Amino acid sequence: MTDTKRHFTQRLNRQELIHSVRTAVAALVSLEIARLFLLPEAYWSAITTVIVMQSTLGASLTVSGQRLAGTILGCALGALLATYLPPNVILFSAGVFVLGVICALLGLERNAYRFAGITLAIVMLIGRTQAAWIIAAHRFFEVTLGIAVALLLTAIWPERELP
Repeated sequence: MTDTKRHFTQRLNRQELIHSVRTAVAALVSLEIARLFLLPEAYWSAITTVIVMQSTLGASLTVSGQRLAGTILGCALGALLATYLPPNVILFSAGVFVLGVICALLGLERNAYRFAGITLAIVMLIGRTQAAWIIAAHRFFEVTLGIAVALLLTAIWPERELP
């Protein structure tokens, strides 16, 4: 066996193949459920699912709570700012700062702050044809669905640790 083949064989083992299948199935299920509910940007559900699937169930539960909290904060602040103030770079930047302060005061970890900032950016910076609070609500449902599908699939089909 050549060094190249040995290298690929060592990296592409059964566990990595199964993890790839689990992630692909979860992303597909998440995307299709979001489409079934006619969520306008269903891909956010699949993106969230792929992110959550990269952890074990125990880690996913903890981190997912943080992600959900961040998403809620980002949706709320984004909808509030975009509804009542004219969008601009300074306002967005101030919103990111305020989210960091809120997350710190609430004792949330940086995962929550990361998702809060991402969600704020999506709600505030995308061109929209609907009210900001509707965009925020869609984002909340898409991300929540993505987290739920990933956690459910991880519980039903847990990843096996190598001995």
